[in-house]
Amino acid sequence: MLTILGFVMIATFLVLIMMKKMSPIAALVLIPALFCVFVGKGAHLGDYVLDGVGNLAPTAAMLMFAIVYFGVMIDVGLFDPIVRGILRFCKADPVRIVVGTAVLAAIVSLDGDGSTTFMITVSAMYPLYKRLKMSLVVMTGVAATANGVMNTLPWGGPTARAATALKVDASDIFVPMIPALAMGLVAVFLLSYALGLRERKRLGVLSLDDVLTKETATADETVLVGAGGDDGDRTKLTEKSTGSAGGAGTDAEADADAADADDDGFQGLDPHRATLRPKLYWFNAGLTVLLLTAMIMEWLPIPVLFLLGAALALTVNFPHMPDQKARIAAHAENVLNVTGMVFAAAVFTGVLQGTGMVDHMADWLVDAIPEGMGSQMGLVTGLLSIPLTYFMSNDGFYFGVLPVLAEAGQAHGVGTLEIARASIAGQALHMSSPLVPAVYVLVGMAKVEFGDHTRFTVKWAVLTSLVVLGSGILFGII
Repeated sequence: MLTILGFVMIATFLVLIMMKKMSPIAALVLIPALFCVFVGKGAHLGDYVLDGVGNLAPTAAMLMFAIVYFGVMIDVGLFDPIVRGILRFCKADPVRIVVGTAVLAAIVSLDGDGSTTFMITVSAMYPLYKRLKMSLVVMTGVAATANGVMNTLPWGGPTARAATALKVDASDIFVPMIPALAMGLVAVFLLSYALGLRERKRLGVLSLDDVLTKETATADETVLVGAGGDDGDRTKLTEKSTGSAGGAGTDAEADADAADADDDGFQGLDPHRATLRPKLYWFNAGLTVLLLTAMIMEWLPIPVLFLLGAALALTVNFPHMPDQKARIAAHAENVLNVTGMVFAAAVFTGVLQGTGMVDHMADWLVDAIPEGMGSQMGLVTGLLSIPLTYFMSNDGFYFGVLPVLAEAGQAHGVGTLEIARASIAGQALHMSSPLVPAVYVLVGMAKVEFGDHTRFTVKWAVLTSLVVLGSGILFGII
């Protein structure tokens, strides 16, 4: 019964948010609370939620201060040269911009932290997508999938968990998998190229001067039309018709982005904004490098590092209290959205684990494996890792399910290392899971609905995971 209810709860959550019948925060809280009552454990709901909140509180604190820190760095102009350099290289070509998104996300993912990767990638690329009216779900989908592949680095989490759970060396898992993971990364780059071609077909190729000229003309036309009688309706019509020029064949997600394209403009490159601190550029750059180095070297817990970094960045760049309050207020919406989502996810994970749904679901899946598939446990593990790491946390999969799969594999002559390598194949999809706090940073900063991101990304992430798994089998690694 718990197995069925677990799958139904997850399916209900996904359907409601993808159909936009409920907000992710409301769905993450109300649906598990309702199912907790269904299984007869409503009296323990408080304990389950507090356990979940306790486990995710450090993550929420890290995200809160990381958003403030990187928000301040955007305000003071740290990423402006990067954005200008990317724009010059891309020449406003959607293909280059989407491929550049994948490359940037993959490079920044070397630090092993998904939240940092998404904050830096979105900070650099979001203004380009907004100015050119490109599809923002393309940006979030490509960034999440690229980060998912790179998340398999030994210090990224999944590989270390697999090594710990099966008592093997992490390098013995990761190093042989490098060719297969490289093929997964190639698949992401090919995907980004294909998505870029689709965006190019929709928007065309522009130069920076073309974009600026079009925006100036749009603004002038809007002012002129709005100066007449029925200014409200006619202004909206003008903005809509101008913003969709050349948009024949626009798909659903691009339409949504184009409709939202004028809400906040291209503030990342505004050379006259009052928050710029050009004289402190190298201090801010050095502080950011030091912060990322400290994260990689694990000098202090990540929440502590970002707390100290945010406090120092605010104090040095904005020494006056009113300015500091203004910067905190400017980023309060992102902080509230992301941390609220994390604590809401704590309800979901707390109920899943506290009621025993996760354990029953895992046992059912393992028992459902046919006896004749015993010699193919590497393939079975890889296939199971795709949905299981999406529907449950990495901790739940690697410490709860993987040891059972490894024992089944050993009984049929399949080595533990093969099982461990196969288990990391599904990480490309895992990074878009509603149970991963970092994905809320991605969609929150990109101003993309989580349901839109899920609907767009899942198919491409599954394909990438299958490429990794297939390459591992083809190369004889799994």
